[in-house]
Amino acid sequence: MSPSRDTKRAVRIAGCSGGFTDRANAITRMTGDPDVDIFHGSGKIKNLEKTNGKVQLSLEERKKGAMYAETFLQCFEPAIPNLVKNKTKLAVNAGASDTELLAEVCQKMLEDQNAGHLKVSWAEGDDVTAAVNKLIAKGERFESLMHGKKLEEWGMDPICAQAYLGGLCIAEAFRQGADIVICGRVADAAPVIGGAAWWHDWRADQFDELAGSLIAGHLIECSAYVTGGYYSMFKDLIKSGKHVNMGFPIAEVEYNGEFTLTKEKNTGGCMTVASATSRLLYEIQGPLYYNCDVVADISGIKMEQISEEVIRVTGVKGLPPPPTTKVGIAAPAGFQCEWHMFMCGLDIEEKCKITEDQIRDAIGAEKIKRFTTLKFHQNGSSLIDARNQDIATVDFRIFAQSNDPELLRPDVPNGFNRWCLEVFLQSAPRLSLSNDLRQIVPKPYYEYWVSLMPQTGLNLRVHNLFGDKNILDLSAPKIAKEYPRQQQSYETASPAPLDSFGETVRAPLGYIVAGRSGDKASDCNVGFFVRHADEWDWLRSFLTIYRIKQLLGPEEYKGKPIDRSELPGILGVHFLLHDHLDREYNACSNYDTLGKNACEYMRAKTVDLPKFFLDRGRI
Repeated sequence: MSPSRDTKRAVRIAGCSGGFTDRANAITRMTGDPDVDIFHGSGKIKNLEKTNGKVQLSLEERKKGAMYAETFLQCFEPAIPNLVKNKTKLAVNAGASDTELLAEVCQKMLEDQNAGHLKVSWAEGDDVTAAVNKLIAKGERFESLMHGKKLEEWGMDPICAQAYLGGLCIAEAFRQGADIVICGRVADAAPVIGGAAWWHDWRADQFDELAGSLIAGHLIECSAYVTGGYYSMFKDLIKSGKHVNMGFPIAEVEYNGEFTLTKEKNTGGCMTVASATSRLLYEIQGPLYYNCDVVADISGIKMEQISEEVIRVTGVKGLPPPPTTKVGIAAPAGFQCEWHMFMCGLDIEEKCKITEDQIRDAIGAEKIKRFTTLKFHQNGSSLIDARNQDIATVDFRIFAQSNDPELLRPDVPNGFNRWCLEVFLQSAPRLSLSNDLRQIVPKPYYEYWVSLMPQTGLNLRVHNLFGDKNILDLSAPKIAKEYPRQQQSYETASPAPLDSFGETVRAPLGYIVAGRSGDKASDCNVGFFVRHADEWDWLRSFLTIYRIKQLLGPEEYKGKPIDRSELPGILGVHFLLHDHLDREYNACSNYDTLGKNACEYMRAKTVDLPKFFLDRGRI
């Protein structure tokens, strides 16, 4: 990339890491592409003595207690030669609670590889613990975005709070000359917003342009999620031999905010309207996509397949940002552990019942009250005439949470471990115990409260580790707009009679309908879409809120509100299941801690499908 950039040319931004679990060679692979301009990837030192505001420990000593994403460094170090050779920019949100320290570690790695001329900056402002505590003292009640309760009803003692920053701070860092920008808690799409805003010299009030980059960032932020990962049509990739080593995505963001998506060359996976639609429907909450830089209206979004691995995205409209930003407040919630037992054969439900009843009796009614959560799960069912015993085996899980770690300790004579074990010899035929007992050791867990706070309460700064090491203070948006917390929810206009689509066949919904789901704390969003334009009228007419309740069934539908909206440009219907999950990922007692399986669960439910659509072949 030339240092004197062409602001009218589309900037090429690679999504080369979707999180700490992504492939370790991600950044190295993508920084090896000289045609890419910018790359992006997706806990606080305690009890340190400070003098004159500076920690009096060496860098190596400080690293021992670091609370940043250490896996990022495993990706960053081997990529340094490519960053130097191709003169590319890098922005990552790997700083967690130690952003400054991670920036210093990166600077040291660059110097060790004779690349000290690359300039590093870091963004400050996401740690809002002090600001939140002040607002609480002034009477702010921090209403939950999930269920509307007030923070005082939580019953927890918050220990930290992090706000979601936008991408304009990243743009400012690049404008000051940074090559590498390290962030803590920023929105996952923020690095793309920042990179595009810097490249095209966008102002903060160019909302259509910023909104386009926001959606481009949303689509590529989780790497292979848009190139065939978590994709309902994954069997097509198996048939073509493209189901391994799925490539990383690249967004080419134009000066007006429109963009195309492509992918890493000579890799598997795909870049299709369907794979991008699948990704778009993940983690949205309706037709408005909120960010503290801009709000994107995606109700008119359109996607067009330009060539085999290139799609064009248009129709995104921009609106002013809200005066608030999302804030996550964390608190220690107690301790948790779990037992896994295995059984198979006939009468599985009765076998699970006798085991649960025996364990509850062993604990006793009074001691059960000391658990904050005690759940018994039957995971799976035992097939008749199964081809092998493993397939016929059910995982019976006992999940426990308590404020009292002594209740859960495995070495005490009168505790959770003993109560589960002592029923073994009187259990149903044939109970088998797990030989991996690590999960019976209690571990601390945290709960997460998601709310909003004023952007004026952010201490947003960009720190440069180069030149005069200046600090740039950034202000809250000058133009903002208030939005209702409840997005518009509606059933379809003028639904088509379902019998107008001809003969039907009873079959799983997922034979002709693709989809995707995921969490936002305890909310679960689920999006469905079809492959062919003539199926759209059927989908929008068939998938009502009532139908979603039927697909969930009486045991899965929690009686909470469900929002519905349509995205006709991508043949999609989206649902937001409010407070559907058991709290959020860290505290969740269910198997599906991130809501990723909710859509697949519903796609496997049998419904009346139009035979004409089904005759085209199942997904």
